[in-house]
Formats: sequence, C-alpha cells, structure tokens
Amino acid sequence: MIERNKPVDSPADSADLTSGAVGVGPWPANQPLPVGPQYDPELLRNGDARNVSDHYRYWKLAAISEDLDRLLQSGPGEPTLEIAIENVGHDFNTGSIIRTANGLGVRHVHIVGRRRFNRRGAMVTDRYLHLHYHPEVRDLATYAAQQELTIVGMDNFPGAEPLETVALPPRTLMVFGEESQGLTPDMQNILERLVQITQYGSTRSLNVGHAAAISIWAWRRTYPPRPANLANS
Repeated sequence: MIERNKPVDSPADSADLTSGAVGVGPWPANQPLPVGPQYDPELLRNGDARNVSDHYRYWKLAAISEDLDRLLQSGPGEPTLEIAIENVGHDFNTGSIIRTANGLGVRHVHIVGRRRFNRRGAMVTDRYLHLHYHPEVRDLATYAAQQELTIVGMDNFPGAEPLETVALPPRTLMVFGEESQGLTPDMQNILERLVQITQYGSTRSLNVGHAAAISIWAWRRTYPPRPANLANS
C-alpha cells in the first residue's frame, strides 16, 4: 500500500514560517496586486517567509507543486530520478535528503520501513514533493518495476562501482540506507546496480545526507531538465 502526502494550500499550515526567517514582507500597498490563481491572498497580505525561490514568492503551496510537476515530471521512457530512503535512523538526515531532493528537481521520494522524519530538517520542502511510504522492500521493488526504474543502491559494499566513472541509468530509483549498517540484506537483494562514492581519507563512510546530495547532483548533471520546459517557466 502506498500513501501520498497532500499539499495544503493555506499558508497558516506552512510550518516553515518560523521566527527570524528570511523572506519578503506584505505586497507593497502602492503597487497593484499580482493577478493569477497561483497567488495566495493571505501571503500577499501578511508576507511570505517560506524557504522558496523568488519565482514562487506569494504562490499557493499546491500551485508550486503543480508547477514543479509541469517543469520536472518526466513522461514514459524519459530520464527521471526518484530516491528511496531505507530505515534512516536520524530524522534530521531524512529531512536533509528530502530538502536536497527538492532543490535538485526530484519529484518522488520513497520512505521504506521507518516513517518518522524531522520536518524541520526538510524545511517543509517535503510538501512540494510526492512522498510515498512502503512498509516492505518488496513494495518498493513492485513500484520500480511498474515505473520501469532501475534500482541503484548507494553504498560502499564490495563490488560497488565508483560514482565518478559509472554511467547512471536514465530512469533511476536511487536508494540510501541506514547510517551505520547501510542497506539491509532485503534491499541489497533487489538492487540492479550498486554504486559508491570514492573516499580518500580515513573515515569509512560519509554522512548519508551528504552522500545523497553528491549522488543526486551527479545524476542531475548527466540528465538536466529539458530546456524547453524551463524556458516556459
């Protein structure tokens, strides 16, 4: 069973309106109000302190999510990246990965096993994504097969290919595991590729949030968003 989060339009529900947050104030009284269904009257009236790019200031949450889908959602057979997070123990790490996914244009994030995560770490950017919850690894495998995604595990187990030389698949479901033990045996059994970030120091592994940022960026560098989509933004 897969559950998906539902965007909430009301800015009162946007928990990223924190004290001391950097943003913009109310729309200037001496300027005409912008016109369009994407604008939120309450944000125009009270200001917008959310962690969003300037292009999306004063927009409704649902309108931002819909626009990101328009710009970044891939069609059948087109390059796409989705990520999965398996049993990550530190909630802040999960939130950090979700925030990175949003910033680098990932539209679908899967949480396998452990459901709780720190929304503060995500800066509530999870509300602009499509979150999927899978109680079991086999549920993720079924989803990947239906979407024709190659499951790529990011871990430093023996036999892993180095990220700096590997050709990542155009349709990838990238999986990150628990901080100390990595991907579980069940998850390892469904992997189609295993990739690692080469390290040159004495530490055995990177923080999972940092590793996710490097890995997602590497895929996005190979498969940038379609220029035609961005030109219409």
